[in-house]
Amino acid sequence: MTSTERLDLCEIDACLFDVFGTVLDWHSTVTRQVARLSRGLLLEGSQDAVDFAEEWRAGYYAHVKRVSQGGEGTSNADIMHRGILDDMLTTPRWSHLAEVWGEFDRENLTMIWHNLDAYQDTVPGLIELKRHVNILTLSNGNFRLLLDLAKNQGISWDGIFSSEMFGSYKPNKKVYQSAAYHLSLPPHKIAMVAAHRSDLLAAASVGFKTIYVPRPAEDLREVREGMRSKKDGGEVDLVVQDFQELARLMREARQS
Repeated sequence: MTSTERLDLCEIDACLFDVFGTVLDWHSTVTRQVARLSRGLLLEGSQDAVDFAEEWRAGYYAHVKRVSQGGEGTSNADIMHRGILDDMLTTPRWSHLAEVWGEFDRENLTMIWHNLDAYQDTVPGLIELKRHVNILTLSNGNFRLLLDLAKNQGISWDGIFSSEMFGSYKPNKKVYQSAAYHLSLPPHKIAMVAAHRSDLLAAASVGFKTIYVPRPAEDLREVREGMRSKKDGGEVDLVVQDFQELARLMREARQS
């Protein structure tokens, strides 16, 4: 059973959404598309295709961590994704793909990230939620990437916040603080919605409310299954199964 004790949803003015893995399913999309673009060198549904997608994503996490802690690196996710891809294709495991993926192919591969599949609950949940609260992204994607994702999946955000605008990446505190500043809201009137424990803990550190949505390819299974609301001794304000449940709870809170 979902509990909303200690979180008054009526006080929330804006929900900020992580995008990659929370709103959109990067894992299934990238795994499928790299295979389809590999000219038969990666079989669709194969472990090699999964490993390629996950290694690409692991490179993202390493880059984001470095830059968010003040290290060197671009704050543009498109440039980052392309750089990681190029580096991967120099390694022994993937060098055979470099022989068939030239400049044009690599640009097309990078654009996979601009057209990710939505989870089944994403669009209907956000449509309903938007009736009750402002919905915006707060993502490590660059602005154009987030714009294309919204357009391709028919998501009508009230606004798009990209960490690129703030010169770093989540979980750097200034990303969350900058979003609150531009919303002209105190942090406790903002809820961060994410499938990543680390994202939510960072948001909570600046005063945001936190809503966890488990997704199958995000966080370790034991983390997903162990997430609890603060009422139940956990670390976040609310745990929901999907966006439609969150929208229902928001609607009911405003009707009560």
